[in-house]
Amino acid sequence: MADRPKLYLLLAVVAALIASHVLSGGAEPQIPALNPYYYDVLIGIGINIILAVGLNLVNGYTGQFSLGHAGFMAAGAYASSWLTLSYGYAMGTSGLATTTAFLLALLAGGAVAALAGLIVGVPSLRLKGDYLAIVTLGFNEIIKGVIQNCDRLGAQRGLGGMVQHTTFFWTFAFAAITVYVVVNLVNSTYGRGFLAVRDDEIAAEAMGINTTKYKVLAFVLGAFFAGIAGGLYAHFKQFIHPEGFNFMKSVDVVVMVILGGMGSTAGVCFAAVLLTILPEVLRYVSRIEALPEWLRHVAENRMIIYSLLLIILMITRPQGLFGAVNLKKKKA
Repeated sequence: MADRPKLYLLLAVVAALIASHVLSGGAEPQIPALNPYYYDVLIGIGINIILAVGLNLVNGYTGQFSLGHAGFMAAGAYASSWLTLSYGYAMGTSGLATTTAFLLALLAGGAVAALAGLIVGVPSLRLKGDYLAIVTLGFNEIIKGVIQNCDRLGAQRGLGGMVQHTTFFWTFAFAAITVYVVVNLVNSTYGRGFLAVRDDEIAAEAMGINTTKYKVLAFVLGAFFAGIAGGLYAHFKQFIHPEGFNFMKSVDVVVMVILGGMGSTAGVCFAAVLLTILPEVLRYVSRIEALPEWLRHVAENRMIIYSLLLIILMITRPQGLFGAVNLKKKKA
């Protein structure tokens, strides 16, 4: 039983490897045989899973409320991009050397994002609720402002020229690793501290649990995975801009966590898939000429439809798609 999560992780990585080989048609992994549009959506799904599962550790399992996840993603994206642009070929130009440089840059980007999480976490995670959300939102804007004024990172022009190292395999392998780490951490004896902080922080402190330590640890781990997602995003799009990591990007990830059910890893993964595909489906419907004109006009306003669906779902099922019903509140 103890080895079952490791087996699932291995199967997920092998499945990602096989799928990546099939999608590449036996050619270079960076040149998929699949339609580039569909391939872009698939990579977006994997990146959003990493972002949402990492944020779920903070918002869902630890019970905090962060609105600065896009800032950590930006830190990882720019750090890894700067490293590959500056030192990427110092290890050689062979396939193995460039892949190794890419992976090292990804991990370094994750480490930079984790350091940013530690910097913002230590002074701010003594706050709760709305105050914490405001602080993390401010940090998101600080990160964006620093990048916009740093000429070595492209400033307002954006940063481009990265080699497209991100493939289906690397994206979903890291997504599987993220899920594996978060699920095993939360279900471990040590990880029960996260749930204790979420359920009743005052009671947890009375029992001798260092709640600040657990909140900071969750913040740092969530930021690390956001940095990895940012590095994958940068090395897939090959161009990044500070506006791509604004407040609305953080809100998108928060919505995935809330929609899937805070504290439900499976639900968050499902919501990440759903909310990545849904806008694209509505975009496709708006272009079907066989449909009535009024229906196509409705689909053209896809963001309104998208928002209405979220509102309806939150009214009818506020705990999220996979969230557990709070029986105590229902009885009360």
